[in-house]
Amino acid sequence: MQGSAARYAADTVQMQKPSSRTSQEAGQAGELVLLRSIRERAGQGFPLRRLAASGVRLGIGDDCALLRPRAGEELAVTTDLSIEGRHFRLGWHPPQSVGHRTLARGLSDLAAMGARPVAAFLSLGLPRELTLASASGKAWVELFMDGLMALAHLHGVPLAGGDLAESPVAIADIVLTGAVPRGKAMLRSGARPGDLIYVTGSLGGAAAELALLGGAPELFATRTAASGASPHLYPQPRLAQGLWLRKRGLASAAMDLSDGISTDLSHLCQASGVAAEMDAAAVPLGASATLDQALHGGEDYELLFTAPEAARIPRRIAGISVSRIGRILAPKSGESNVMLRTDGCPKPLKPQGWEHFSEG
Repeated sequence: MQGSAARYAADTVQMQKPSSRTSQEAGQAGELVLLRSIRERAGQGFPLRRLAASGVRLGIGDDCALLRPRAGEELAVTTDLSIEGRHFRLGWHPPQSVGHRTLARGLSDLAAMGARPVAAFLSLGLPRELTLASASGKAWVELFMDGLMALAHLHGVPLAGGDLAESPVAIADIVLTGAVPRGKAMLRSGARPGDLIYVTGSLGGAAAELALLGGAPELFATRTAASGASPHLYPQPRLAQGLWLRKRGLASAAMDLSDGISTDLSHLCQASGVAAEMDAAAVPLGASATLDQALHGGEDYELLFTAPEAARIPRRIAGISVSRIGRILAPKSGESNVMLRTDGCPKPLKPQGWEHFSEG
């Protein structure tokens, strides 16, 4: 899934120019050299004992990785695709941000299920020039791996495998596996009339930041991965919050907010067979964000969850704010499944978040 904040025109993407190196030097950036480099990077900080503790019995180096979840656990698996010109621009997004975002999107899916991360699998399709060292010394792919591995180390996620191929455009496909106690995963389908609706953090910050930076692409390079400092370039997956909710069994339904809450809340209602009413005044807005950006912008990667009214949901979970924004209702034939209450008057809220292959 992908938020509407990331609709980038492919015909305006600026490719990095290949460095002028001899053919012998260029050969050093071949597939085997690059694979060896990635394998070494993946092993740094993840010795065999730590891999085994995570659930990875065998990582990079064989035809397949071997995963062994703990007794009483089942595996959660998610995949997400990032394509140059659609999800990022080479001329705008720093490669560290592209790597960070690639992993963050998958981790956010695990967070929504209340799963602990087990392993990541990365497949890259790259133009050859992105594998060559630039004038500054590092190749684009090395900086990409810097961003991805920094987030992987932060959350203890080993890179256990993947694939590499030459491609006319840059493509990154991430597969994440997680583990959750059997029958305890948080699903979209458990909301019931009377439940209250909550979100973590704030909404619209990613869309607001993209709108700001889009007018001055040179500003992209000034943003850092500091937590919360750059919601579009370096979103922070809410793994700790998802684990907290799952361990206490408080959430009746949950999902991550990647496509905009107008779309994602509608998805949750469809899966649960319910309707929802959201209070516009209660929606927590990100820095400089408008209500429209909060409702439809997407790429916030916060958690949307419901809980029975009697459940005691704290105002903060693992340091992140939690806001109550509405209530689950019984569905009514012929009515929108999501209503937005503004100035005391509820009106249908049309899903206007991101949807691939749509005309919007």
